[in-house]
Amino acid sequence: MVCLGNICRSPLAEGILKSKVSTNTILVDSAGTAGYHIGNSPDIRSIAVAKKYGIDISKQVCRKFSKKDFSDFDIIYAMDKSNYTNIIAKTTNKEELNKVKLLLNEIDLKINEVPDPYYGGDQGFEDVYNLIDKACTVIANKLTISKDQ
Repeated sequence: MVCLGNICRSPLAEGILKSKVSTNTILVDSAGTAGYHIGNSPDIRSIAVAKKYGIDISKQVCRKFSKKDFSDFDIIYAMDKSNYTNIIAKTTNKEELNKVKLLLNEIDLKINEVPDPYYGGDQGFEDVYNLIDKACTVIANKLTISKDQ
């Protein structure tokens, strides 16, 4: 799960997906394409909205997306087109490129980008939580189906 700073959207996506899958068999992590907040905790508003739904993301630590993520992960979800572009710029082959997807392309919406709630109020974090939750439900169902086959 990748956004710009790894403090708002991607930590929520990491926490939400972890709450829906077996973390014993599925590795879920998050990162940012920019290194603004390396080592910091997620934004307090992301922590609060996750906590409201019974998910604790307070112990996550922000990190920057790295080239190694292409070998560590089978799928890399970008929160928006800008971060998608930043990620694919680091790819060196078609296999890496095929791993990168927009998160909201997993669900049938008129929008395909998770808006950045950083400069908005609490409702923006609530809205982002709900968008990510819908996409993570679809992803978790796909992972469960493929795991069971």
